[in-house]
Amino acid sequence: MNMSIENPVKHLLMTVTQGVYVVGVGKDGLRNAFTASSVMQVSIQPPMLALAVNPGNASYPLLVESGVFAVTVLRHDQCALADFFGNRSARDENKLGAVSWTVARSGAPILEEGLAYLDCRVVSKHPAGDHVMILAEITGGNFLRSHATHSHPRPLRYDEVGDMDGSDELLPDHLGIPGADTS
Repeated sequence: MNMSIENPVKHLLMTVTQGVYVVGVGKDGLRNAFTASSVMQVSIQPPMLALAVNPGNASYPLLVESGVFAVTVLRHDQCALADFFGNRSARDENKLGAVSWTVARSGAPILEEGLAYLDCRVVSKHPAGDHVMILAEITGGNFLRSHATHSHPRPLRYDEVGDMDGSDELLPDHLGIPGADTS
């Protein structure tokens, strides 16, 4: 994995601290999971979060049809797991077959080796550029067993994964008005 960041916009966006998660989806016995870094809490009452998903993702139809998903919070030392779920497609392989997982109350898969999980019910979806923003109510969650075996677990952050998502090439190399001074 290339950890150097060449694109100045990517470098700038990596200062917006955010976590890296594996989102599990499932319906009618079909289950899958994918890596997401665009997840954030948006409401306290009721507890809600927002998740940005590429609608071309193989998991997107399962998420929309089931109306539920589970977010596994990864530990800071699980970059390889984020890479695995982010750069392989369910169209080509059963990604969940390579890891230990269990099922949340919603039926969505949770990675057993994660730090914690949040079980979610979709409330609405909204176009957001090349992604769809999913708003969801958090209906359950807890720390996972692996939390007890690590003295000071810390979630994996987006700024720690380098260009794993390939956005270095997708983002523009500058922001704002062409020719405007950005200093």
